[in-house]
Amino acid sequence: MSKHFIFSSESVGEGHPDKVCDTISDAVLDACLAADPHSRVACESYAKSNLVVVGGEITTQAKPDYNAIVRQAIRDIGYVNDDDMFHADKVFIANVITAQSPDIAQGVDARAAEGKATAEQGAGDQGLMFGYACDETPELMPAPIMFAHRLGKELTRVRKECRVKWLRPDAKSQVSVQYQDGRPVRIVNVVVSTQHTTDVKHKTLREFVISEVIKKVLPAEMLDAKTQYLVNPTGRFVVGGPQGDTGLTGRKIIVDSYGGMGRHGGGAFSGKDPSKVDRSAAYMGRYVAKNVVAAGLATRCEIQFAYAIGHPDPVSVAVDTFGTGKVSDEKVTNAVLTVFNFKPAAIIKQLNLLRPIYSKTTNYGHFGKIDDLDSITWERTDQVAALKQAVR
Repeated sequence: MSKHFIFSSESVGEGHPDKVCDTISDAVLDACLAADPHSRVACESYAKSNLVVVGGEITTQAKPDYNAIVRQAIRDIGYVNDDDMFHADKVFIANVITAQSPDIAQGVDARAAEGKATAEQGAGDQGLMFGYACDETPELMPAPIMFAHRLGKELTRVRKECRVKWLRPDAKSQVSVQYQDGRPVRIVNVVVSTQHTTDVKHKTLREFVISEVIKKVLPAEMLDAKTQYLVNPTGRFVVGGPQGDTGLTGRKIIVDSYGGMGRHGGGAFSGKDPSKVDRSAAYMGRYVAKNVVAAGLATRCEIQFAYAIGHPDPVSVAVDTFGTGKVSDEKVTNAVLTVFNFKPAAIIKQLNLLRPIYSKTTNYGHFGKIDDLDSITWERTDQVAALKQAVR
């Protein structure tokens, strides 16, 4: 990539139909883990109009009330308005959940099985995962995605505090950042689309969003007279949420990760317990990359590793510092392999993942949340000293 470019990232609000489904799936996961930490959960949700379908494979000692979980998740998002077809108390719910396949279970379980090479816990699936970090923000995340998340979080805060009555749950944001010499220098444009009631004028909505949302949360030094603000650019956004569009779990994987700045292996996160490396190993990748950058070994770091189903060790590990490393990538890779353990069981232990923490991750990115390091353990930078020692 050139050192001079414009890069855009988007975020979506809690009421976006795909995020509604992510929220439901993670709420089901947390309910299972709260009662049985060893639950195996792969929960997928679908929402359209006034229908929610909850499906997937769940094996657990818990006895969750799935209908109650779905309704409470929708209620917490804010779909409680009588003028909306999608309503917490009125949606129809279809449950098509079955148990986990025994063929998958024997590969994941820490036990011997015919045809399985070891008795260790194996990966829940094959696949590749990426972790990424950079020094553009205090969170060690790319600036465009963090700015987009800030807008969505502020819109939600304003709506839930009832500062204005005309905001509704569905919303999207997008921020385009200009880079010079590889560093973010200004915000070129900001896009915010928010669902609203029929009675608010577009001019009122636009002025409020610019003054009370955009200019409140984005850095003033990166906004200038040339910054373009596109607020509800269609002119009207009354019909939203699952009434306006179909929702599905796992469809916002770039929003959930690095906004496109770091690569993604393709596996979704929400609704999956940590035996699924799509989720747990992606969290581990972020943990590793963030510690590398926090240790001053590079200003940008990406790690990729891959697994085979049922096998306990990654089949590959690769580190790329994009030429920003203070030591060679080979030295960084060797340090990473010395400090961190990439076996699925070890990842779960290192990051303390067998807990009902996942509803905290659902919205505004699974990475970059630094306000609750007791839960979001992959955002800790507690391996800095060990990495520095390992590269000597």
